[in-house]
Amino acid sequence: MSDRTGLTFRSNYFGDPTAWRALAGLMQDVFGIDVTVLDRLGGPDPSSVAFGWFDTAGACIANFTAFSLPLMVEGRVVRAAGLQSGAVRPDHRGRGLYGDVVQAALAHCDADGFEAVALLTDTPALYRRHGFEPVEQHRFAGPAPAGGTARPVRRLEIGNAADMALLGRLLDDREPVSSRFAPLRQKEMFLFNASLMPDLRLDLMDENIVLAWQEGEDGGFELLDIVGARIPALADILASLRIAPSRAVVHFAPDRLSWEGEALPDTGDMTLMLRTRNGLRPKGPFALPPMAEF
Repeated sequence: MSDRTGLTFRSNYFGDPTAWRALAGLMQDVFGIDVTVLDRLGGPDPSSVAFGWFDTAGACIANFTAFSLPLMVEGRVVRAAGLQSGAVRPDHRGRGLYGDVVQAALAHCDADGFEAVALLTDTPALYRRHGFEPVEQHRFAGPAPAGGTARPVRRLEIGNAADMALLGRLLDDREPVSSRFAPLRQKEMFLFNASLMPDLRLDLMDENIVLAWQEGEDGGFELLDIVGARIPALADILASLRIAPSRAVVHFAPDRLSWEGEALPDTGDMTLMLRTRNGLRPKGPFALPPMAEF
């Protein structure tokens, strides 16, 4: 093992405000991301278990965080974990510190019996050695359906406490947006991602379904996620929003939308990687909804 002089290894430290701020400093310095936004949205995922190296001044030098990410895969509930907030400060790279936190997080996941572990990365080769394999994601595009039934809709505001409380309750008891592949819960990341997306529209349909969408190019429609106890047909969504786009793009498998689109390979910078038992994979094209990205 390389020299670890002056460093202390810690785990499960989200309950320590000083350590949480130190991790936030690491995320800000390495990625330019302010994770303290979560403090205003109810806090980080309570299932999170962080693993990190800290120096004598209390700065977080390296971190990797595991959290519970139950998934629906081909109609079956899969007990899965996600890994996020993986980083090491540039002046401490090459010492094996990041490998330490990766191994600690994976050991935690194995000991807890997770059937699958997922992560998003722009350096997939780094994680192949740990048993992860990349899986291709897709978006689904095609002519927008017409003839749906309009239901009452009102806009939710990310800065409105009552609106966010309602959204939080719906996120706690949501239906998976797809039977092929979808998270069963991802409340904290949905709220965090929503706070970072100024063009996002959150519309409450029928008082119990939230539509997360954006206007696409040339007046198109892009559906990012649906939160509710049921998943409405795409035609009903468009009728309720009082829009008639010529083209729709759905960023998750549309098997529950009573609509089919052409599966187009995702061309984004981040690769979804899975480490699973028995080669668990969706059988058809799919995507992790953007609101659940971590």
